Amino acid sequence: MYHIPIMRDRVIDALAVKPNGVYLDATLGGGGHTQAILDRGGRVAAIDRDDDAIEYCKAHVTGDVTYIKGQYENATQLLAERGITELDGAVMDLGVSSHQLDAPERGFSYMHDGALDMRMDVTQKFTAYDVVNGYKEERLVDIMRRYGEESFAPRIARAIVKRREVKPIERTGELAELIRGSVPYRKSGHPAKKTFQAIRIEVNGELKGLYDAICGIFGMIVRGGRLCVITFHSLEDRIVKAAFNEFATDCICPKRLPVCVCDHRAIGKTLGKQKPSSEELEQNSRSASATLRISEKL
Repeated sequence: MYHIPIMRDRVIDALAVKPNGVYLDATLGGGGHTQAILDRGGRVAAIDRDDDAIEYCKAHVTGDVTYIKGQYENATQLLAERGITELDGAVMDLGVSSHQLDAPERGFSYMHDGALDMRMDVTQKFTAYDVVNGYKEERLVDIMRRYGEESFAPRIARAIVKRREVKPIERTGELAELIRGSVPYRKSGHPAKKTFQAIRIEVNGELKGLYDAICGIFGMIVRGGRLCVITFHSLEDRIVKAAFNEFATDCICPKRLPVCVCDHRAIGKTLGKQKPSSEELEQNSRSASATLRISEKL
């Protein structure tokens, strides 16, 4: 079951959808943003690496949609292959979908027991099992610190290595309980949250192409069009903020240079950031960590 996207109405209002305008939904998911754009008279090119998401939307979304199996870091190429060279706007709702989290067999959640998987594209061979049971202790510490900002990474990695010496760790529930027993009590949030986030990002390479994807997509947007990006943790948000700041800045030369030699000129205007309202938080508790950033093409 897919849910209404977080801050959907604010995103659609920000896009100011034009009749017959062409919009990119770079993270299709359950099609909530796509359907809202269609309802306002727009046309949509929708990208997702998850076959389940595409098949679901084909059965439930109504309107002019071009479905594309792929990853948002390849958006410009995927769109060009279909004759799309300009966009009137775009939306990127990053992270894992509620459907993926709620499906135990997908292995994303520490709240549901399932096989250690976490693949957004199930045709991919590399899974969370390979990370948990194959990475050396030092590498586990590195990804937990880098992608999860987990302060107890050494303790957790040591516990994982010790357990897998006896037998492989195969289930999400098993890993979650192992982590719970490895770290001090935390008042807020499940103790496995940061580690699961780190493993998921590693499995899917979520951050590797994000900056370039944002730049490529923004480059396709026509003057006055907008790019809306929703992030769910600080690592994503820093990347989005950095890209939007570059769009809105003239000179990007190192400060040590006495004169500008980059000839860079601002191509965007940042329209600030937004957080979910109390009403939106009541509708979807997972929206608590969401941040919406909007940039307008100059």
